[in-house]
Amino acid sequence: MAKYKLIKRTNPLKKDQPAKWHATPNSETALSGKAMTRAATANTTVAPMEMETSLDLLAKYVPLQLQQGHTVKIPGLGSFRLTFKSDGVENINDFRANSMIKNARIVFTPSKELRESVLSGLTFEDGGVLENDISYASLTDYRLAKNPPTNDGGDDRPEIE
Repeated sequence: MAKYKLIKRTNPLKKDQPAKWHATPNSETALSGKAMTRAATANTTVAPMEMETSLDLLAKYVPLQLQQGHTVKIPGLGSFRLTFKSDGVENINDFRANSMIKNARIVFTPSKELRESVLSGLTFEDGGVLENDISYASLTDYRLAKNPPTNDGGDDRPEIE
């Protein structure tokens, strides 16, 4: 289950409008390389060390291919490619690649199989609320903190929007 946290944000294009609550991914700590390879190779004949070595080799191969202008496709995962912006010139002879090409970055596009396998079974779980640098463990805890129950046993608290 993917956890989310609710955070109140204003729309930067509509700063005059009130802030709204938005769900943001609540990322968990990533597994270490060793833990990931152990988990990925469980119940297979592949040794975790073999997978770890293969991933290390791939990590060295991808940058070299991208630097040469290639798109790098990794079966079952997706592809990496370079993209950038550049300043324009009226006269082609005035173009200087080293100073005019800017914002180079790497773009990863997941494969159709990866995208479908992740999104088809995706469910969401309440991961809390963050308001004024205070983190509440859940939406229920946030509601309790903002509207504590009355002593008469009745719960006449209004719902928080």
